[in-house]
Amino acid sequence: MRILLTGAGGYIGKRLLPVLTGLGHDVVCCVRDKQRFAGSVKSGSNIEVIEADFADPSRLPEPPEGIDAAYYLIHSMSSSISNFDELEAVCAENFVRFAEQTGCKQIVYLSGISNDTKLSLHLRSRQKVGEILSLSKIPVTIVRAGIIVGSGSASFEIIRDLVEKLPVMVAPRWLNTRTQPVAVRDVISCLSGVLLRKECLGKDFDIGGPDILTYKEMLLGYARVRKLKRLVIILPVMTPRLSSYWLYFVTSTSYKLAVNLVNSMKVEVICRNNDLMKLLGIEPLSYEEAVRLAFERIEQNLVLSSWKDSLITSSDDKSLSEHIQVPSYGVFTDEREIAIEGDADKVLENIWSIGGNRGWYYANMLWNIRGFVDKLAGGVGLRRGRTSPDRLTAGDALDFWRVLVADKEDKRLLLYAEMKLPGEAWLEFRINYDDGRASLLQKATFRPNGIAGRLYWYSVLPFHYFVFEGMARRIISFRN
Repeated sequence: MRILLTGAGGYIGKRLLPVLTGLGHDVVCCVRDKQRFAGSVKSGSNIEVIEADFADPSRLPEPPEGIDAAYYLIHSMSSSISNFDELEAVCAENFVRFAEQTGCKQIVYLSGISNDTKLSLHLRSRQKVGEILSLSKIPVTIVRAGIIVGSGSASFEIIRDLVEKLPVMVAPRWLNTRTQPVAVRDVISCLSGVLLRKECLGKDFDIGGPDILTYKEMLLGYARVRKLKRLVIILPVMTPRLSSYWLYFVTSTSYKLAVNLVNSMKVEVICRNNDLMKLLGIEPLSYEEAVRLAFERIEQNLVLSSWKDSLITSSDDKSLSEHIQVPSYGVFTDEREIAIEGDADKVLENIWSIGGNRGWYYANMLWNIRGFVDKLAGGVGLRRGRTSPDRLTAGDALDFWRVLVADKEDKRLLLYAEMKLPGEAWLEFRINYDDGRASLLQKATFRPNGIAGRLYWYSVLPFHYFVFEGMARRIISFRN
């Protein structure tokens, strides 16, 4: 079959793609930025990539022909606090018009469970998208999932942050809300299992694991798997705003996402039935089994996708390619080139391992302070870390940077700052060769935004001399 996969660069899309190709299907991946997507998946003869932005009809290509089924995995919850529902509706309407020109016989949509009478803006938006898709001439199968648990999922990473960092949690009352978590493996099995299955056309299904738990029970269940003792104290007076700040400052989530998550976590997310898993012969994993499996993937460095890599959390930019050309006029730079006396491949390995748990090689306390200040200013801070300890691809989140270029053959890594700044910043690492001698080029570029940007650059200039110099020398000399 020939499958159209939207959201191919997202958390679910990256996991569904290898399953679909493994089943022998040809997949047309819809992404907003080809360059960002190209390095994040293994290409093959049965994968075609097209650029399409369903929020903007002018950025849609000619619809591909001969499509048998299409997956709608586009989600905008992280982009805004108030109007993401309007954006989602526009995307869905444009997608329907696009899909109807492809000969598609089925649309598969991953939505959220929305059985409560009072729904959050997020869940109402998911419901509205389903209604728009269902007005299409194409039969729609809606798979509605609750909290998705898996390595790299937003829910799992937030729970992980809270439990790992806080022995005692003073938490808001929505932790008593019940939910029905489902393992990401089971979600992928359901999405692939409904493909052009007659019993699923024109129907919607709830999917969830075997456990109905409160969020407090989920935190304590995670603690049991990790063999940690944790105390959770519920405060009935914590407001949604305070709850959002609580999530934002303790976890790696953005403030926009924290607000939308808090509003959704006040709503019970429980299946009406779980008929789809029975129909497909899927035995769902329990919550603690899903947590245990997620940690096995993390420990084996086999995390396929992370929610942090699926979005630019502090920027409205639609494409990373706009920033790949580092400006040379109207900018401040800090450039250092140091000869490599030892193994250049080891230096390249150090570059590819920067950030995350390893840190920035020099003056890590200052980097942590800068991350904390960024959090206070509403930025992403350092808590996002990195998905893999030694692999980088274009589009990955790396602490408060975003990877623009990660080319090992060219021995070049280019990062773009997503911290709150009065301007734009790039950080580049490259290994150069001259007459057979290798050197490390490290270059920081800052394009200021008015007087505030210039004042910012000069205020941090005294730190640059020893921080950037120390970082470059430590990258060359570091040994595990």
